Amino acid sequence: MPRKKAVKETTNDEIEEKLKYIGLDLNKIPENLKKFAALKFKPIGTNEENKHKQYRFIYVKDIEIILSPTNRLDALKDKYSKARPIYSYLDSEKEENIVRHTTFLNMLKKIKIEDIEKIEQEQKELNTNMPFKVKYTGNYLWQIYYSEATDKYFMLVPTEDSDYSTFFYLLKKKIENKKMSRIFVPISHIDYSNTYLKKSQFEDIENYLWLFTKDWPLVYEVYNKKDELSIQIVGETEVYENIKTTYKVQLKNKQEANEFYRLIKALFMLQTEIPHYYTFTTNIDKKGSLEFYFDDEKIEYENLAEFIKNEYIDTEDLHIQADQDIEELEKKLKVLKEEASLLEIEYLAKEKQISTFLECKKSFFGKMKYFFKYNKKSKKKGVKEKSSKIEENEFKDNKEQNKAHRRKKLKPKDHYTIEELIDTAGEYYKKETNMRNLLMDINAIKLKIKNMKKKIENASAYIAEIDSHKKSIFEFWKYSNKDEIANLPEGEIEEINVKKKISKIFNYKEDLKDFGKAMDMQQRKELTSEELDSIFITTTNVLEILNKVKRNTVLPKEIETALKNIKKEAKEENELEEKEDFDIFAGKADDNTKIKKIAEKMHREQPKDKYKILDLTKNTKQLGYKLALERVLDGLQSALPKIKITENVPIYIAVNGGKISKNNINVFNLNPEQEIKKAIKGEENRINLYKINLERNTNAIAYTNSVFYDNKNKTLPLGMDVSTNMLFDISQVKLKRDNKKSFRVIVLEDDNTPVIKTVNVAEFSIE
Repeated sequence: MPRKKAVKETTNDEIEEKLKYIGLDLNKIPENLKKFAALKFKPIGTNEENKHKQYRFIYVKDIEIILSPTNRLDALKDKYSKARPIYSYLDSEKEENIVRHTTFLNMLKKIKIEDIEKIEQEQKELNTNMPFKVKYTGNYLWQIYYSEATDKYFMLVPTEDSDYSTFFYLLKKKIENKKMSRIFVPISHIDYSNTYLKKSQFEDIENYLWLFTKDWPLVYEVYNKKDELSIQIVGETEVYENIKTTYKVQLKNKQEANEFYRLIKALFMLQTEIPHYYTFTTNIDKKGSLEFYFDDEKIEYENLAEFIKNEYIDTEDLHIQADQDIEELEKKLKVLKEEASLLEIEYLAKEKQISTFLECKKSFFGKMKYFFKYNKKSKKKGVKEKSSKIEENEFKDNKEQNKAHRRKKLKPKDHYTIEELIDTAGEYYKKETNMRNLLMDINAIKLKIKNMKKKIENASAYIAEIDSHKKSIFEFWKYSNKDEIANLPEGEIEEINVKKKISKIFNYKEDLKDFGKAMDMQQRKELTSEELDSIFITTTNVLEILNKVKRNTVLPKEIETALKNIKKEAKEENELEEKEDFDIFAGKADDNTKIKKIAEKMHREQPKDKYKILDLTKNTKQLGYKLALERVLDGLQSALPKIKITENVPIYIAVNGGKISKNNINVFNLNPEQEIKKAIKGEENRINLYKINLERNTNAIAYTNSVFYDNKNKTLPLGMDVSTNMLFDISQVKLKRDNKKSFRVIVLEDDNTPVIKTVNVAEFSIE
């Protein structure tokens, strides 16, 4: 019994301490907690309670607190119907409030003062700077609602929850009763105010931005301390080859909101209605807002009308050229059809003569008939070959006249609408389709003419051979009595307009698995264990000193420092031992029977140990360490020429504010996103991203599973499950720059401090 009493006294002491921290005297409840006016709130089931659309700074004095014997996940209608004012939970004198008062004390037992302090610190920071992403950690705990009928805010506190930190923080602030005290919170169960945009326009914005960014944005109405509204849109967008960055659009007034809406609506219409011609890309500006580009031209609302006008005029010029091209192609096709018809007539005549000969040679009278019928030399009924090429100068005289006529007919205007651009582009697409069909018809008839000419050539040769034996009836008789007469081949079939074979483009997400397996299989076959160990060392923090040794720029002090650091590291990991004359375990000391996993694939192999590879012991000296590093370099030098990549792949390396060094061991990555994530951690605000397009059979090494694990038990899975890095020696090749561009990414050091970094991309291929 005394033990229970001690526990009870401890519990009471804790409650008293928490009440004191909150500033609440249950015997003297503040008047502002006793007052309560009916809220007249009507929960509507259509609104998503957890999807907040409004964030506001609210005065603490304007928020009522009601408690409900429910869980946060219960239906709002149930929570609200069972809710009672805070005073009914603080009052213990009335009998009907005893159970509620006990509930309040139990809630107080569960809460920790440090949790309330955490909320307090968070709100101090939010009062200084709103979070970049608007939403912040633990925002869902604030169940603040608004009653439009009574113009009142209230906090609905479910008593069966596990986290009451926001409730007790608000209660503390209510007790302090400071008139200017405010909190920055999301408002639950409320729709957009429609002050700047309509509800349907908010939905449109989400759909439009998804098309351009492939990410659903979060759209908020945010009210600052002056109760000024801004629409804030937060999301992610791809800026370069699977590299994504956060963006934030702030629309501070109705004009900005409408202009942004009209801009993305126009771009959406163009890209969806005429996707053959318009695909817009995205980037972020220096403030982290979203930008739109078309062929490297930035499209803003201010230049949207001019962009549409220029595109309309350019498309009209294409119409003029298309009309001319179609006319030329149709004439060309007509000429070719006529040529084909004449050739077909000629071929049919020769075919008839040959078939007549084959039929007549079966009988004596038939042979005589053929001899005398075709004995006289007739004029060749061949056709004069017509050129399939239509001279360009035939239309040059009226080309500019046609353009001027169309311009005059269309009566150019100062402005053109989206609909007009879509209509003219759609009309041009039909003409472009017609041109493609005409070209296919021309190519088909060209092939027919080529084959027909070859057939005529063969038939003529066949007939010429027959005619060569018609010098006398006796020679013709002897020739036609032969059992077999050799037929000449009809000729080769030629493909017209066969394009150069297109190489497969490496898709990181889809092709990495097969590529990794193929490379791992090759490297296990071609590389020695020493060479694989050398490659593994380049994956460790030894790479920096290794590059200095490779460049022959390392100083004795640097070797000494590097040796001290790696010994310290090995000692902390309990890996540093005295040197033994002979390893009696030969790698068997480890538990090779233990099952391990790589990407859910089981094996029984040991991970490589850099200390063992470098022969590191307590007695290792500077010279010994340098020799070990030189052995690693020798292993790399012998390994690189042995391995060739199995398909065309792009590789990437990001450098903070500097250039890539040809004299270094450069570790590239198949995944550019990983390179950027690594590089943005640096202090530089400018990052250089190098992309090199490697062709199949180029010497390069993949960081496959066999680089990271010994495979003595032969259970190691094939693939690149540990790393997506590649080892490539740029000093052995000549690079040609293909392209360059730049984009920006946002780094959020915390919720409130975005840092924008510029990435300059240089793309290369091997000459």
